[in-house]
Amino acid sequence: MFGYRNLQTEEARRGFWLLLIATLSIGMAMAIQQNIVTNYFRDDLGLEGSQFGYITAIREIPGFLLIFVTALFYRLSLPKLTALAFVVLAVGYGFFGLSVSMWSVAPWVIISSMGYHTIHQTKFALGMSLTTESNSGKILGAFTALNNVGALFAMVLVMVIFYFEWISFRPMFVIAGAIALIGAVAIFGFPNLRDGEKDEVVADRPKMVYRKPYRFYYYLNLLDGGRQQIFFSFGLFVLVDAYGMSVWEISALLIGVRLIGIVSSTWIGGLIDRHGERAMLGFVNFGYIFALAGYALVQNVYLAAACYLVYSFIMPLSGMGSATYLRKVAIRDEIAPSLAMGVTLQHAAAIVVPISAGFILNYVGYQVPFLIACIFSSFTILVTRRLDPATQRSPARIAEDERIRASVAPSSGLVVDPADG
Repeated sequence: MFGYRNLQTEEARRGFWLLLIATLSIGMAMAIQQNIVTNYFRDDLGLEGSQFGYITAIREIPGFLLIFVTALFYRLSLPKLTALAFVVLAVGYGFFGLSVSMWSVAPWVIISSMGYHTIHQTKFALGMSLTTESNSGKILGAFTALNNVGALFAMVLVMVIFYFEWISFRPMFVIAGAIALIGAVAIFGFPNLRDGEKDEVVADRPKMVYRKPYRFYYYLNLLDGGRQQIFFSFGLFVLVDAYGMSVWEISALLIGVRLIGIVSSTWIGGLIDRHGERAMLGFVNFGYIFALAGYALVQNVYLAAACYLVYSFIMPLSGMGSATYLRKVAIRDEIAPSLAMGVTLQHAAAIVVPISAGFILNYVGYQVPFLIACIFSSFTILVTRRLDPATQRSPARIAEDERIRASVAPSSGLVVDPADG
């Protein structure tokens, strides 16, 4: 089930179940918030198009600061740091409903965003610790599918609740916060693992990491930040504002997205393992151009919704592909802080782009920002053509692989392939 049968140790299997609970928790909590927040901003707070760009920029500030927050808490183990992030997310979501304007909602946007962005980078490191390098894509795909399972359940719940008007926006935010607390309790006990084996030595995480050999990972994140934040800022807004879609209709669309994700995510992760990051990330960015250009140019709600589905289907591949690439070129102790650096660079673009796009939206149609997003994807394709993890390992990673090979081969008579962890 979702890669569980491939785990070889009891500790890895226990970690799988704990991460499963946490993944379902964040999938449900974030799906509740995502389903209702656009309509909440427009209907209850009265936000307009440009303000959606501004509030997105405010939301992405914690992502930009993530590397400094991670450095501040570098003495915490990854499971404890992740549990703390779940608590922060719960507080932010729980108090969302107290807002009456853009500026009164901004503090809770920032707090919840800090929790989410921390979880976003630590969950990849925790997931990859369950298995070997050659199965990293499959395990990340499995947890993406599980995230979709939790989100799907939450979306059905939201659709039914708002269709029958049982609960308003504000109590739903409290429910989302309560669900996030479940994830905090679960992930707190996640074991310390290395390639699926219990590791008695807790990795000494550096406070901050920026390495020239990891530059292609940084480029991918910087360009992805510009592209994805345009879609995040205005994708649902266009469906709500231009096409008049209601909460339950948005929920139905997002349910379709999650159903596709449940079926396909593990398969997509396996494609990364089989075909490599260069081929798969190149393919996915051609898909982005198709979906974004279609979103900008079509004038039909069904075609626009179809473009939203296509984009959402391939979107998880970017994060999985860049993370597995990093694992192949970086040493173990630098993976988590490097993921944090990638998120920070991603949000350097994510802060500037939504504000600029929101400003542009005051003077032109929503089509222009989506065409700009196509340009980001075009540059990303050029970067993916340069990826070659076999020859781009950092000097420290090469030395680490040689130490592992030397320590295992004399005692067992085996020759160890560093690519297998």
